[in-house]
Order: sequence, then C-alpha cells, then structure tokens
Amino acid sequence: MNVMKIVSVMLIAVMMLGVTWQVQAKESSVDYYKVSVDSLNVRSDPDKNGAVVASLGKGDVVAVSTEQHGWMKVALNKTAGWVAGYYLVKTDSKSTSGGKTSSSSSATSSKQKTVTADSLRMRKGPGTDYSVVGSLVRGEAVTVLTSQSGWSQVSASNGQRGWVSEQYLGSGSGGSSSSGSSSSSGSIRGKVIVIDPGHGGDDPGMIGKKQETLEKELNLTTAELLADQLKAKGAKVILTRTDDSKPSLSQRAQISENAGADAFVSIHYNSSTKKTSGTLTFYNKEKDKPLARAVEAQLADSDIGLKSNGYAFGDYHVLRENDRPAVLVELGFLSNEKDESVVRTSSYKRKAAAAIAEGLEDYFK
Repeated sequence: MNVMKIVSVMLIAVMMLGVTWQVQAKESSVDYYKVSVDSLNVRSDPDKNGAVVASLGKGDVVAVSTEQHGWMKVALNKTAGWVAGYYLVKTDSKSTSGGKTSSSSSATSSKQKTVTADSLRMRKGPGTDYSVVGSLVRGEAVTVLTSQSGWSQVSASNGQRGWVSEQYLGSGSGGSSSSGSSSSSGSIRGKVIVIDPGHGGDDPGMIGKKQETLEKELNLTTAELLADQLKAKGAKVILTRTDDSKPSLSQRAQISENAGADAFVSIHYNSSTKKTSGTLTFYNKEKDKPLARAVEAQLADSDIGLKSNGYAFGDYHVLRENDRPAVLVELGFLSNEKDESVVRTSSYKRKAAAAIAEGLEDYFK
C-alpha cells in the first residue's frame, strides 16, 4: 500500500511538472511589436468599446501573446490589455522595458517608395484575404514601415496605414497626383476621381419604406459600378470606403484633398416626408456648378428609370469642406415605394452609374 502511494505521488508530480512546462512553453511563445502611432489606447477587452486601462506611446515595444479579430493582447511592464493590431509593427527586439527600439532595426526601417499601379488597394494585413482599408494612386509617395512575404506595410501621405503588394512599389519618393497633371486636356483619361459611397457601418442611411432597403448598401454597390465605368474610360479612381466601414465626413473630404482629386462624387439615395420621386444633384460652391450641371444633364437625358429633379445648392460637409470640384448625387427616394422598387434593381444601378460616368466625361471635355 505504501508503495502504491509513493507511485501515485510520483505520477502526480510528473504530471504537474508536465503542466508547468506546457504553461511556460506557451507563455514563452510570444512575438514582439512596436507601436507606430503617437498614442495607442490599451483596452480591457478586444473591442473598441472596451474600457481604456492604459496608453502606449510611439516606439514602445510590447509582447503579443494572442490575436483575436484584429485585436492583439499585449504586455509592457505592468501594462496588459488589448490594442488594435493595425497600429503595431513587428520587430525583432525583445526589450519591453521603457521600450524604444533602435531605428536601424531591419523590421521597422523606413524607405520611400512610389506607387506604380493606377490604383493600389491597401489592406489590413499582408495578403488578399485581409479586408481593404484604402487605396493609393500611381505616383503617390509612401513610406514602407516593414515587409513580409512579398507585402509591405506602408504609410500614405495622409497618414493612413495598410499593407500593399511589393510588386507595385517603385524606387524614389515620387509625388502625389495633382489635379490634371497626368492627363491630357479635355479627356477623362488619367483624371483622379474620388467616389464616396455615403454612410456605412452603424449608420445605414435611409431605410426603404416598403422593403427596408438599406441606403448604405445601395450606395456602395452603385459606387463600385461607377468605379468600373470610370476605370474603363482610363480614369484613376479612389473610393472613400470599399466595405461596410464608416469614414467620418472629414476623412471623406480629406481623401479628396490628399489625392488632389479632379472630381469628387458622393453617392446617396434620398428620403422625404412628401411623395417625391427622382434624382437630384447637389453642389456647394461655384467651382462645383459645372460638374453638377454635367452630371445632372446625363441623368436627365439617359433613360435610367427615374426622372431628374435638376441640380441645387446643398450645404453638405463633404462638399462644403472640399476644395476639389465636388457633387453629391441623390439617386432616388427610398421613402417612395415606387422609387425603392426601381433603385433596388441591378439594371437601374448600372444605368445610373453609366450616366454619372458620362456626365464626368462631359465635364472634362
């Protein structure tokens, strides 16, 4: 009996030792990342609504033990919690105390590159499986922060960060596209056009009266169709959002400014307490009028399925705070059952996109 007890105790000890070793091995399996922004909130949970428990500064090196839906669990001295992984850059350094890494680190050395593709998508991570967070245009200068498996994490001139394929980056600092500088006079080819699908994220926009159609979804689908039309005509296209995200109004206008856009078009669907039907094109400043007039003329002349109500002044932030020629197009009233049934069709969205594209081409002529 005593022998059995001794054997049992030994087995328990071995099992405990094994568990301890496994835990230690798991804890030692960490990667190290460097904070790439001036201030980064550490939250109690992997969620933007989690309580802020601490803040990290630019250059702090943190140990990352796990990742969940784009959030990383980090540790630095007595600080522990979750941060948005988008603002971390992997580093070889393991120094987490006080923790600034050397600027000569190969993982974080900065290089100036130039975009060589007409339109280059920026993604959340190094691969096509990651969602799109932005877009760059030919000639735009970027700073390469780190590289991995044929992909580079870059910082654009507007401060936006994301991953792009290295094959579309050339040497030199280049320069951001300027209005009309790369295109021939009187042609849409080479023009930089920013398309803004209104609303997004937790803001659905208008909701259809009968079929509960979400405006934000119509806006994005129509914007994508318009982008295809414009690219086919040789224009350089940038979308302010390419998924169900919600850039702020200021960010939308800033994207236009930073790109040196030749034209900015915000896509929306309307609502009214009255039984109003049809399209309406808005401008804010005198510089916008010619663009509004050209777009409205094509919407009126093309058989898209709804009448045009002309063009009018609109005090909208994305127009008011935009120094580039800009319009906001309302492509039907979701408050009107007839309009809603029409605008839901693929045919209508394609025709509306084609009419706007023709209007833009007329504007540049």
